[in-house]
Amino acid sequence: MVRLCYTPKHGSWLNIAENELRAMTRQCLHGRRIGDLGTLHGEVSAWSTDTNGTQRGVDWQMKIDGARCKLKSVYPKNIT
Repeated sequence: MVRLCYTPKHGSWLNIAENELRAMTRQCLHGRRIGDLGTLHGEVSAWSTDTNGTQRGVDWQMKIDGARCKLKSVYPKNIT
């Protein structure tokens, strides 16, 4: 089965995934020890259901040209 995932036009989908993992860790798991996989799955599932019920977007602060200028050591040179 092929699963298609939406990729934003501007910005990196990986940044969004990292932000979501950080939010889940902070809001759901921080400072807790969970003893078994079933409990962990239940906690993460409950957090996910609650979080997915709230629509929110990503506010990208830079355009591509600005990012290439500011982060030139990270971006590869264009090959033409």
